[in-house]
Amino acid sequence: MAKRIAHATNVDYETLINGNYKLLLEPIAFITFQGTKMAMTAHEAALYDQVLSGGLRSKMTSLTHQNLPLAMFLETPDLGFPSWNGSTSGRVSNDQILSSLGLGIVRFKDVPTTPSPVKNHVEYQMNTDVVTFVLLSTSKQINPKAPAKVTFSMMGSSLTVTNIVIPEGDSQLVWVKWRTPSTPQSVMIQISASDGQLSENVIQVAIVDLDQNPPPDPKATDRNPTFKLPTVPAYSGKTSASWGVWSALWHEYWVWKSNWQWHSTGKDSGYWQDHGYWKDEGWWDYHRANYTASLSANQTVTPDSKSPTRSTDQLKSGYGIEIESTTPLFSNAPSTHITGTQHAISYFPEFTYQKYWRLHDVKSAGYNASFWLSLMSIPPIIAVFILPPSGSPIAPTLPLPAS
Repeated sequence: MAKRIAHATNVDYETLINGNYKLLLEPIAFITFQGTKMAMTAHEAALYDQVLSGGLRSKMTSLTHQNLPLAMFLETPDLGFPSWNGSTSGRVSNDQILSSLGLGIVRFKDVPTTPSPVKNHVEYQMNTDVVTFVLLSTSKQINPKAPAKVTFSMMGSSLTVTNIVIPEGDSQLVWVKWRTPSTPQSVMIQISASDGQLSENVIQVAIVDLDQNPPPDPKATDRNPTFKLPTVPAYSGKTSASWGVWSALWHEYWVWKSNWQWHSTGKDSGYWQDHGYWKDEGWWDYHRANYTASLSANQTVTPDSKSPTRSTDQLKSGYGIEIESTTPLFSNAPSTHITGTQHAISYFPEFTYQKYWRLHDVKSAGYNASFWLSLMSIPPIIAVFILPPSGSPIAPTLPLPAS
């Protein structure tokens, strides 16, 4: 099979199997839905079902939400995809499919030995608005007559999310937005739900101070004659997220329940009369409101304001640089779902973009936050933070090479 793939893709076979490449596989189902013939992977089926607010799942759940996604999954994390540790026979939700199911990886060397990150440990900066979330799944319908609630207990207080509704066999992210303490410390968050199953019941949080690891102060006598500009590291980052919130409305369906009774009017005479009643045998119609958030960043590096050559592309000895970064956040979600960028840090080429960093000053906050830093160095790289309720509970980073 590998030889056929190499031939079809015009890749040398020995190059394909030398260990530098992997094959990502996705099973495909061919279906006829609403009169249209379609071919889709498990991920495509889950995304399409979200658009239809469960319409695809309601018609062919055994295929799209069981057989297709569970046909292939990872037993070992790889290429940024987690392993699947859930049931291999039951029906699964759209969120579970999009996160972990319906994919396989062919390796031509040993299984990766890098351990997967601990799921229930997150790190937050102090004095920061953060979003902490869990996934609530259910095998039965949770409707407005008996909605679920999820409680997050931390630091002697509790935050409760109420009126949660989820269709049968599906799931939803549930989160709280809170501000971290002003000092570094460890915080344990305990989570409980009145219905359904939670992805985590305990989350260990480390509150850290990002301003505690600056580089050593340079001296006038410092020399580094062997310095070479290192390659800017290619950090993996998350710059977009998507999630949804379920709601439900009652769909009336009135049915007449007959109750025929005989009324006698004399010997061998009488009549039948229906003493029935109307009964609403309706059902709950579920709708999923979908939300997205995307982060971009722009950066300018200029000579500092005191430099006599500020308007040129030259910088005299003894002067520094100023870095300004803007981080627009675009989202259709309410403010209770997201936060804007709140911190930016710089890593330095003198230390191969590792070990030391410097925290930027906030110039303006909000969904179009900007940051400023003045220093005596050649351009560093910047990392900015966004906290939407999707993906990992750890704030994802977006690395930006200085221009």
